[in-house]
Amino acid sequence: MKQKRLPVFNDLPWQEQKQLIRFPVYLSLLAASKDYKLDRKEKNTVVKLTHIKTFACHPLLADYYAAVDNDFETAVAEISDQLPKEGVEREWAIKRELYKLGIILKKLDTEYAAYLTDSLRAYKDQVSRAHRNILEYFIFPLPINGITD
Repeated sequence: MKQKRLPVFNDLPWQEQKQLIRFPVYLSLLAASKDYKLDRKEKNTVVKLTHIKTFACHPLLADYYAAVDNDFETAVAEISDQLPKEGVEREWAIKRELYKLGIILKKLDTEYAAYLTDSLRAYKDQVSRAHRNILEYFIFPLPINGITD
């Protein structure tokens, strides 16, 4: 699907706008970097979580998450295919992209960037919890600081 331009990003080149819209994709893939891929269950979880974000976000971010949701599933597949397949190389490639995206965030309006940063941080935490290993919950059914949280 064709992505629409977001007015809040008007001062950014189209390529940087597109990169910002893909920020949650990289966060999702990084959360799965322990096993280097999103299995079907994990992918369904992040797709649902991303869709929910379109409704459960600060009103300033509604257009952003709608744009993210627009082609999230396709973007996950495309980006995952472009990244190294295994190991530290994949994790570092994702972290490099996230670093670049952090630089782009600094170009945005300060208030908007603050809301987006907080929202993406919460998104990362939610996705990370969704990727927790079932064995962890079996061994540690209650959250223990430093071990499960």
